[in-house]
Amino acid sequence: MIEIQYAVQAANLPSTEELTRWAEAARAAGSGGAGEITLRLVSAEEIQLLNHTYRGNDSTTNVLSFPFSMPEGLPAELEGAILGDIALCADVIASESQAQGKPLANHWAHMVVHGVLHLLGYDHITDDDAKVMETLEAKILATFAIANPYLPID
Repeated sequence: MIEIQYAVQAANLPSTEELTRWAEAARAAGSGGAGEITLRLVSAEEIQLLNHTYRGNDSTTNVLSFPFSMPEGLPAELEGAILGDIALCADVIASESQAQGKPLANHWAHMVVHGVLHLLGYDHITDDDAKVMETLEAKILATFAIANPYLPID
């Protein structure tokens, strides 16, 4: 299940159907199981607060992923029921899209895919990890006829 929360009103936000389609594609490609994912579209203020609180960075960012950790004492059959939460900043995504000359919907798709892959354990801390994650992102986005976001725009 994918839960969508619109905590911000902005122009040209993706529909729940688009967000769900992108998230499900990333989950399937990343072999992530059926756990619940919450996508929360947030303001610059909310993402800055989350970034400061959980990462120690007092700045805005485009996407933050919060993988779920199973608390002790819960029944084992609940393991994997929740993958985690993703916060997506509408203002930052729109600004980046414009600055990078990319269609807004394509950048939204990329940020959703990127966030879901983080929930599934993918990362880009090392160059090798980044190559794996970026290759998978490009493969997923290609299924939506979206160009590789890591290549220069012609």
